Order: sequence, then C-alpha cells, then structure tokens
Amino acid sequence: MVEITGVLPHSRAERAGILAGDILLEINSHKINDVLDYRFRLAEENVLLKLHRGPDIFEVKIKKGEYDDIGLEFGTPLMDKKHRCENGCIFCFIDQNPKGMRDTIYFKDDDSRLAFLHGNYITLTNLHDEDIDRIIEMHISPVNVSVHTTNPELRVKMMKNKRSGEVLSYLGRLADAGITLRGQIVLCRGINDGDELERTMRDLSAYYPRMDSVSVVPAGLTGHRDGLYSLEPFTSDECASVIAQVERFNESFGERMFFASDEFYVNSGTPLPNDEFYGEYTQIENGVGLLTSFGHEFDFMLSTLDEEECSVSRHVSVATGEASYEFIRGLVKQLEEKCPELKCDVHKIKNNFFGGYVTVTGLLTGKDMAEQLAGCDLGETLYISRTTLRSEGDLFLCGMSVEELSEKLGVEIDVIDNDGAEFIEKILGL
Repeated sequence: MVEITGVLPHSRAERAGILAGDILLEINSHKINDVLDYRFRLAEENVLLKLHRGPDIFEVKIKKGEYDDIGLEFGTPLMDKKHRCENGCIFCFIDQNPKGMRDTIYFKDDDSRLAFLHGNYITLTNLHDEDIDRIIEMHISPVNVSVHTTNPELRVKMMKNKRSGEVLSYLGRLADAGITLRGQIVLCRGINDGDELERTMRDLSAYYPRMDSVSVVPAGLTGHRDGLYSLEPFTSDECASVIAQVERFNESFGERMFFASDEFYVNSGTPLPNDEFYGEYTQIENGVGLLTSFGHEFDFMLSTLDEEECSVSRHVSVATGEASYEFIRGLVKQLEEKCPELKCDVHKIKNNFFGGYVTVTGLLTGKDMAEQLAGCDLGETLYISRTTLRSEGDLFLCGMSVEELSEKLGVEIDVIDNDGAEFIEKILGL
C-alpha cells in the first residue's frame, strides 16, 4: 500500500473523488507496493481501486484507455524507498569515494525496479523467489545483471554476501521464462580473470540468446582505497590479453556475445573495433563501444558539412579525461582541417579528485577543471561532457556547479552529450 500525495486537476482520479492523503491498497484485487505494481496493474481499460481514507476503506471504478494515466502522484518515483545494496564487493567504487561529497553519492543501490526503469545493473542478492515470480509475471525485460563470476564460492568471496552464489540460479529461471538478460563482469586482476573469466563466459553462453550480451570491464580503482581489499590495475599487455581472450571465446562460441570495454582497448593501445562490431550497442552504457559510436556519428556529420558551415571562425576549448584525450584530439584535428578558421583546444584533465587509476571523462570534477584550466585562454566557450554532471545537469561530483566553474574560469560553459554529430554542431556553433 502507498500514500497518494497529489491528484492532478481535471484528471480521472479527481473526477472519481480520490484525494491526496488517501492510501492506495489494491488495483483490480492486486496489492500495490511500488511503481512496478502500479504501472502493471493500471494498464487495463477498467480499473477498480481499493483505497483507505481515515477509518474507511472504499472502492473506486475508473474507465480509461488501456495505457492512460489516471492522475495520481506519489512521494517518490518508486512509490517506495530504494533498495540498498547488501553486498560488500571488493571492487565497490562507492567505497572508494573521497570524503565530504553529497550524501546521495554514498548510497549503494541494488534495486531491480531501477534496473527496469533506468537500466541499472543488479546483483540479484536483494531478490527472492517471489521477486523473480513478479518479474516473470510482468515480463520485465531486459534485466541487467552484475554477474562478475559464475563460480559460486568466488562470487561469495568477491561480493561478501553468502547469498551471492545461490542466487545465480535465478539466471536460469529468468532465461527459461523468456526474459532478456544482459550481463556485466567487473574484472579484477588475479581474482576473476584468466581461467575464471573463461569459466564465466562458458557458463553464461548457455543462456544465449536470452542473455544477449555481456560486458567485461576493469574494476575502477581510485586513490582512496585505504583499508580496502588489495587490487592492482591491469597492465597494458594484460589489457590486450583480456581483449584477445574475449574474442577467442566469441569465435569458438560462434556468436559475439562478450564485449571488452573501451578502457581495455585504450589502455592497451589496441585499435577500436568498427561500428558493425557492436551491433545494436546493447552495452554502450557500460562503456562498450562508446568511442566507436561517437566516432561513427562524428564521421557521418563531418561528411555532410557544406562550405558555409565550414567557414566558421571561432576559438573554443574542450575538456576531456586522460583516457579519451587522444581520441578526441584526433577528431578535432580532422574538424580543424576541414574548417581552417576553427581553433579548438583540447585539454587533458588529470583526475586528482579521485586519484588512483581513474581516467574516464565521466568522473571529472569541476574542482580539477578549475585548477588545471586556470589562466588558460579557453576562447569563447569551454565544452564539457554531460556525463560529468548529475542527472539534473547542474552539479559535478565534487559539488561544484557549472555556474561556479564558469565564474572561476571566466568563460561560458556548454555541455555536449555522447553524440559525435552534436559534438561537431556545438564546436562549430551551428
């Protein structure tokens, strides 16, 4: 049951006499506990709502279009609290955050509802048989799973949760029910790589095509690991070996199911695969094919520029992380060659805030940019990646706002999505 916090004016719910403060108990005789229950049960043309108001329990009938909303508002998007992660993963990035950041940054979620609504990855350890039954009944798909290893004992060791081995059985139940699965393997040097990675790929391939893709990404290691499990980064040669191992398995399996993340390619100096390699880019949110997709969009947009568009005269700057610097600089060089009056400076920002081996652009902070770009001639605009900001688009991880950074550097700041075509449009001011 959930409390209704608001009723939209002129909505079906208002016309039916529902009020803010009413408690929603059931829809069509099914209990409502959260947003998944609500949305699933509401997707009918005739709905019977059981409500609680003060001492009274009453019912309201509403007729509507099959997928139409009825105008109820709730306290949170989930209509419930987020489910906190119950694991103690040896590679957990949140445990490696510096002190003094926003409280929300330290919250560890492992919520299957967010996996459905926003594509988050879950470990399955927060789920029980009834949760799996609900996913199957509602056909929630895809379900994104952080697998890491299919060795039950090793999974318990890596995640420090006694249930983490046994819940692997849920993969089979979901696959048998026709639920699409997408996997993630956070690879830790000397822990779940080598023979263990081979085992995991072999075991997960049994779920193909229901599990349609699996990303293999290196554990992110910051400079704030005091007291945590000892982990070391992969060397350049080891990164190349991981790529080779993944591709050998795909070749022997006969399908490209496993994908090494862009970090393995960049850190080993291995050329990035082409656009066709990634198919539908099902793992792009995990940093798999992100650079290739960006470059493909960039190349197409570059080829369509006309003479007038290329005649623009401006000086701008781009801030990017160490991992993508050479890639972005290469693209900018192509753009400058086609647009001779354009000057675009690409600035490589070292991540001192997180330290360690963090080089990705998405974890850059306003603090590091402010310190490292102070005194630079940044031209008329400094462009940053939208991935450096929280979802509201206003704050960096360090808590600095875009406006504060703009004031400190004395330059207009604009954000660019992970889109190569938009990159050209913004740089040229189109």
